[in-house]
Amino acid sequence: MSTVDQLAVRLDDAATGRTALPSSGAGTGLDVATAYRVQQAVVDRRLSRGERPVGLKLGLTSRAKMTQMGVDEVIWGRLTDAMRIPDGGTIRLGDHIHPKAEPEVAFLVEGGAITAVAPAIEVIDSRYVDFRFTLPEVIADNTSASGFVLGAWQPIPDGIDNLGVLLEVDGRTVQIGSTAAILGDPRRALSDAVRLADANGVDLADNSVLLAGAATAAVPLRAGSHVRVTVEQLGTASLRVGS
Repeated sequence: MSTVDQLAVRLDDAATGRTALPSSGAGTGLDVATAYRVQQAVVDRRLSRGERPVGLKLGLTSRAKMTQMGVDEVIWGRLTDAMRIPDGGTIRLGDHIHPKAEPEVAFLVEGGAITAVAPAIEVIDSRYVDFRFTLPEVIADNTSASGFVLGAWQPIPDGIDNLGVLLEVDGRTVQIGSTAAILGDPRRALSDAVRLADANGVDLADNSVLLAGAATAAVPLRAGSHVRVTVEQLGTASLRVGS
């Protein structure tokens, strides 16, 4: 078994077994190109179990996160139908390792263009201990993707480059932000996604979901919590956390 396949098996087993892996740090030996090959192998294992691709997500879309990770370009991961959580639906804490939620803007992509927009929540759940990883490791881990909630699709308003964003847990506001934190304007996510996907031979098919990136820091999820995201002019998306 190749090194790529070995790491893919370890990451997939960590996700299905809810057991985090220690980061190898600088000694991992991975470069970014190899990390994306691992990511593909991880997702291929999911597809072999009957899941199907539904879109892409971007990560490191804020300047602060890029600086933190020492990069000047966003990273991307893949979404499957099994990751989708109904708006207002419930996830089980026991199905995850240490999940967090972050507010996002989602786009519906058809014919290479954005045709609709929705408020969204991304559930991230790193397969590494304490969310500690190198850049290649998080890429290999499908950028910590675990689940996503979409609010109602709607036409794109005239401007979405500086809309207010609230993240609430049990009715209490825990994060306040702006869509400006997403690449300065979340619509820029489309060109980045298309460019990065094309470079890796991935097709952003019609009716694909594109998660443009987080508007605030992520918050840990706790059993019994109700999480709601509100994006100005776009509406809300929510989920509940069961045990």
